[in-house]
Amino acid sequence: MKNIIITSIGIVVGAFAGYLYYINWGCTHGCMITSKPLHSSIYGAIMGGLFFSSFHSTSYKKDS
Repeated sequence: MKNIIITSIGIVVGAFAGYLYYINWGCTHGCMITSKPLHSSIYGAIMGGLFFSSFHSTSYKKDS
């Protein structure tokens, strides 16, 4: 459950960061990702989810 929460936080933070990137530095035409706020937010959400999911620990219980 903790892993899902961490990844979800990363998705939200990434989407917000992607939208901020569009507002401040996004191009108006010719750029596939940053030309529209939705594309930039989705890309940010994917990157944020992947980045934050790398922080959770995976511990396996050894069967004895």
